Amino acid sequence: MKLDLSFIWTAFLQLLSAIPTTLAVTAVSVVCGLAIGTVVALIRINRVPVLNAAAVAYVTFIRGTPMLTHLLLVYFGLPFVIDAVCESFGWPFRSVSIPMIGFAYIAFSITAGAYLSEVVRSGLLAVDKGQIEAAYSVGMTTSQAIRRIVFPQAFAILLPNLSNSTISMLHGSTLVFTVSVVDINAKSQIIASSNWKFFEAYIAAAALYWGLTFLIERVTAMAEKRFQMYNRGGVS
Repeated sequence: MKLDLSFIWTAFLQLLSAIPTTLAVTAVSVVCGLAIGTVVALIRINRVPVLNAAAVAYVTFIRGTPMLTHLLLVYFGLPFVIDAVCESFGWPFRSVSIPMIGFAYIAFSITAGAYLSEVVRSGLLAVDKGQIEAAYSVGMTTSQAIRRIVFPQAFAILLPNLSNSTISMLHGSTLVFTVSVVDINAKSQIIASSNWKFFEAYIAAAALYWGLTFLIERVTAMAEKRFQMYNRGGVS
């Protein structure tokens, strides 16, 4: 077998069209997952009755099962629930109207939420409790103290772990091909199917994933540097 270097470049160029889909799945899952994770983390830290047990069960179940299982459960289970509810209320909406990528958004957001809840929780717990007491002493409410004092410091602490989670979701997005969403990984298979040069196509896909991962790492490093300057009072 001879490696076709020219086809690697050809495949690389064709794979560029799949980058928006991969980035969309990653970005939506991380942003929504961070929102879910923050709520879950606050529930667990404050031990909200009933909700705390539900939050613990959610995190335990999601972290104990694979991402692919979550995707398939949502893909096959959500339409059944939506159709049953809409039919019972006489609504015309049906699950067939949901684009395939929508199931990926939902499934991966749920997955990211469980993992990011632990990241957020560890960040919040790392902030000195004296910070909140100091906020109370100047007349801040609890919500103001959390929003203005605790969260900025916690975010600086959890940023490296958030970066790792983002990279994990980027790599995990390769599973979307199971629900007929064409991302970089699926596109490489389509490109190679015409001439069976799968090795070359996967090399091109690997180069793209590496490039995106490197970009995430660089953005994180810049953000960390800025937060460190902020904590030292170097940024107004």
